[in-house]
Amino acid sequence: MHDPEGSESGAAGGALSVIATAAETGPGGATAGRDSTVAWFNCFCGVAGDMALGALVDAGADPDGVRDIVGGLGVQGWELVAAKTLRGGISATDVKVEVAESGVVRTAANILGLIAEAELPDRVRDRALATFGALATVEAQLHGRPVEQVHFHEVGGLDAIVDIVGTCAALEVLDIGEVHVAPIAQGHGMIRSAHGHLPIPAPATVELLRGAPTFGTDVPYELTTPTGAALMAALAIRFGTMPAMNVAAVGYGAGDRELPDRPNVTQVVIGRAAADLDGGQEVQLLETNVDDVTGETLAYAVDRLLRAGAQDAWITPVVMKKGRPAHILSVLSDPALAGGLADVMLAETGSLGVRATMLQRWPRARTTAEVDVDGLAVRLKIAAGRVKVEHADAAAVAAKTGRPLREVTELATAAWRRRQESLEPHRD
Repeated sequence: MHDPEGSESGAAGGALSVIATAAETGPGGATAGRDSTVAWFNCFCGVAGDMALGALVDAGADPDGVRDIVGGLGVQGWELVAAKTLRGGISATDVKVEVAESGVVRTAANILGLIAEAELPDRVRDRALATFGALATVEAQLHGRPVEQVHFHEVGGLDAIVDIVGTCAALEVLDIGEVHVAPIAQGHGMIRSAHGHLPIPAPATVELLRGAPTFGTDVPYELTTPTGAALMAALAIRFGTMPAMNVAAVGYGAGDRELPDRPNVTQVVIGRAAADLDGGQEVQLLETNVDDVTGETLAYAVDRLLRAGAQDAWITPVVMKKGRPAHILSVLSDPALAGGLADVMLAETGSLGVRATMLQRWPRARTTAEVDVDGLAVRLKIAAGRVKVEHADAAAVAAKTGRPLREVTELATAAWRRRQESLEPHRD
């Protein structure tokens, strides 16, 4: 059995590297795109760890299966209890983690080491490490100390650990390959914490959701907790409206209190990603014309827009009235993110305005895969038999090995084709 209060060295030190890895791979980490089963969390009344877990159980995740996976932590003294309840007239599942301990403070190294050494499925371990890695990074920033010196209070309790690992376990039980998240609701007011009274949303919650779409409400309570924010930030490959899917299940996770004017639940919708092109996706095209911005500034604007959630961004040279050379900065955006991306466009270019057009988009069904080149991972996108190597991965391998970028791309493509050939049945 692993001692969660044990040494911070050894495996724990190695586990801390997941923070840098999660930052490089982006939302959803390496788990995104493994298959076409998707979950969309609709956080119209916020989200907490127990609400996310409750929603997945309500959608069909077997509590016994979740308990079995979480048991791989090797920690005793907890029990997962799930019960049906009502919130605002909606049937939901209320999940509570009952623990024997109280007041235990763990370090980030303790928890990351515990998860890294646990007997967990790979996706559960990766997702849990990414979630606690995000929490550790934010706590380090807020308190001005190195990550390895971060002490968790509320989120370091055994109940919070089980909430997070349990949510990742429930995703595994349901075989969820991709997580999508709607804009996240926030309450207002003040809340008592181990550090005294803090504003709502809590500083950690705000930092965890930096760059993600959120919105305020008139609810005088904390709707989104740091644990819930960390799960959504670490697991989501995309924030926005519900993706195209064939819905298979819907679940509701109950919050602690009954609210007078809305159901205090987190909704999750689960299904298979739509494989055909019959239903187009709504996207917003944002554009602005600029004639007094340098190429370096435009390049930075494109990079910042992509990091802020744009589906695509590009620059087109044009000739404006009176023969003046200029550029059009164009952005494809999920409608839920359009306002924030327009603000970025205005801030980075100094333009006087942004125009918007709603479009329909019919993306071809695609899958992702990963191959090794010289012992280093390279991701690929596959659609209709065509393979496209992720440029960032190929460039990283080229930089580390000294191989030309084109050669790395060819090796990755060849490795994928060999794998496909090995899966084909042999013919006599």
